[in-house]
Amino acid sequence: MALVYQPVMQLSGILVSLLGWVLSCLTTYLPQWKNLNLELNELEIWTMGLWQACVVQEEGGMQCKDFDSFLALPPELRISRILMFFSNGSGLLGLLLSGFGLDCLKIGERQQEQKKRLLLFGGMLFWISGITAIVPVSWVAHSTVQEFWDENIPDIVPRWDFGEALFVGWLAGFCLILGGSLLNCTICSTEVHPNSVHYAVAEQQDQCQRLENETRP
Repeated sequence: MALVYQPVMQLSGILVSLLGWVLSCLTTYLPQWKNLNLELNELEIWTMGLWQACVVQEEGGMQCKDFDSFLALPPELRISRILMFFSNGSGLLGLLLSGFGLDCLKIGERQQEQKKRLLLFGGMLFWISGITAIVPVSWVAHSTVQEFWDENIPDIVPRWDFGEALFVGWLAGFCLILGGSLLNCTICSTEVHPNSVHYAVAEQQDQCQRLENETRP
């Protein structure tokens, strides 16, 4: 049973983690971390990301402008840049390490202990990558909620709302943590080495051959 499900869980963990890493990279560069609808001009939607602010017009498309200074950004956006870079880097390193630790990879078949360590380190890196992806989007979401319900701001002032990138970031973090958990679960399961499998198959064939010989007249 472990022979069947262990490679499947490993491949599932890698694929889910890969999806989470791609979504994390996408979240880093999407400009829709915050959305702002102007009541005076409903045809314009302002968006803000980690790198630029954009205005979406129904007739003129999207126009974006990069932020001039890193230090001029709000604290949550400055820290979010660093954390998202760290998330993307640790996720990429986790993909490389866990990829070499897969049982279906013929490289290092006789070094099972080292392959287990690679899977373990890869799974832990996916956890770190998922957490460092969830923290910045949750921080920006928290600050957005605080600003939205701030009673000191007049009601006539437009309020920022959640952007699509926040939901993509939450999904990315969940996929990375799930992928790392699947990889680490395969390490705890019972391993069946290829040599023992071949031996079991050969022994079963010998038993079948003996039964055929005994049944012959």
